[in-house]
Amino acid sequence: MVRCRDVARNVSTNNDTLIFLFEIDRMSSQHSYLCEKFCNMSISMIAAVGQRLELGYQNQLLCHLPVDLKHFKEITSGHTVLMGDRTWESLPKKPLPNRRNIVITLEDIEFEGVETVHSIEAALDLVADDEEAFVMGGATMYRLFLPHADKLYLTRIVSEFVADVWFPEIDEKEWQLVDNVFVPKDEKNSYDLYFQTLIRQK
Repeated sequence: MVRCRDVARNVSTNNDTLIFLFEIDRMSSQHSYLCEKFCNMSISMIAAVGQRLELGYQNQLLCHLPVDLKHFKEITSGHTVLMGDRTWESLPKKPLPNRRNIVITLEDIEFEGVETVHSIEAALDLVADDEEAFVMGGATMYRLFLPHADKLYLTRIVSEFVADVWFPEIDEKEWQLVDNVFVPKDEKNSYDLYFQTLIRQK
């Protein structure tokens, strides 16, 4: 790959253009760093959403579904879970047991009982050797990690909800549905739902 510094060294240009070229070079280096981190591991995202990709309301889940909580525990146990600070604060029990908990926050604070980082890059450093790490929310984390994710575990609740945060739109051309299990509502779970697994098209 031709680096911008090489171009700058071989052309006659003004200072403004050189500054622009060096800034592009810096951004390219950062992109390469992120790509290297993600290419060496599997990033998965796990979420429960309504029919309009609703995620939650007032920092709470859409509804209480024991069958989905069990599903979440079975998939993520023994792995690393990554979350934003609002998701961490919303957990009724923390840290999540039998999982490595990492919280990403822009605030100058450290959360007790968990690994706290202040950037996506720092989070990637911590999970670079993980076979699979799970992004579990919230909406901002899903949006930031979606371009790099390899797999989505979605609980599709067959209902619409009042919400103030949403899961990012999923481009059907980029994702393949490989598993779709229907779970009917019962006395403990008020809604029909589907457990879906999607993998990124190569």
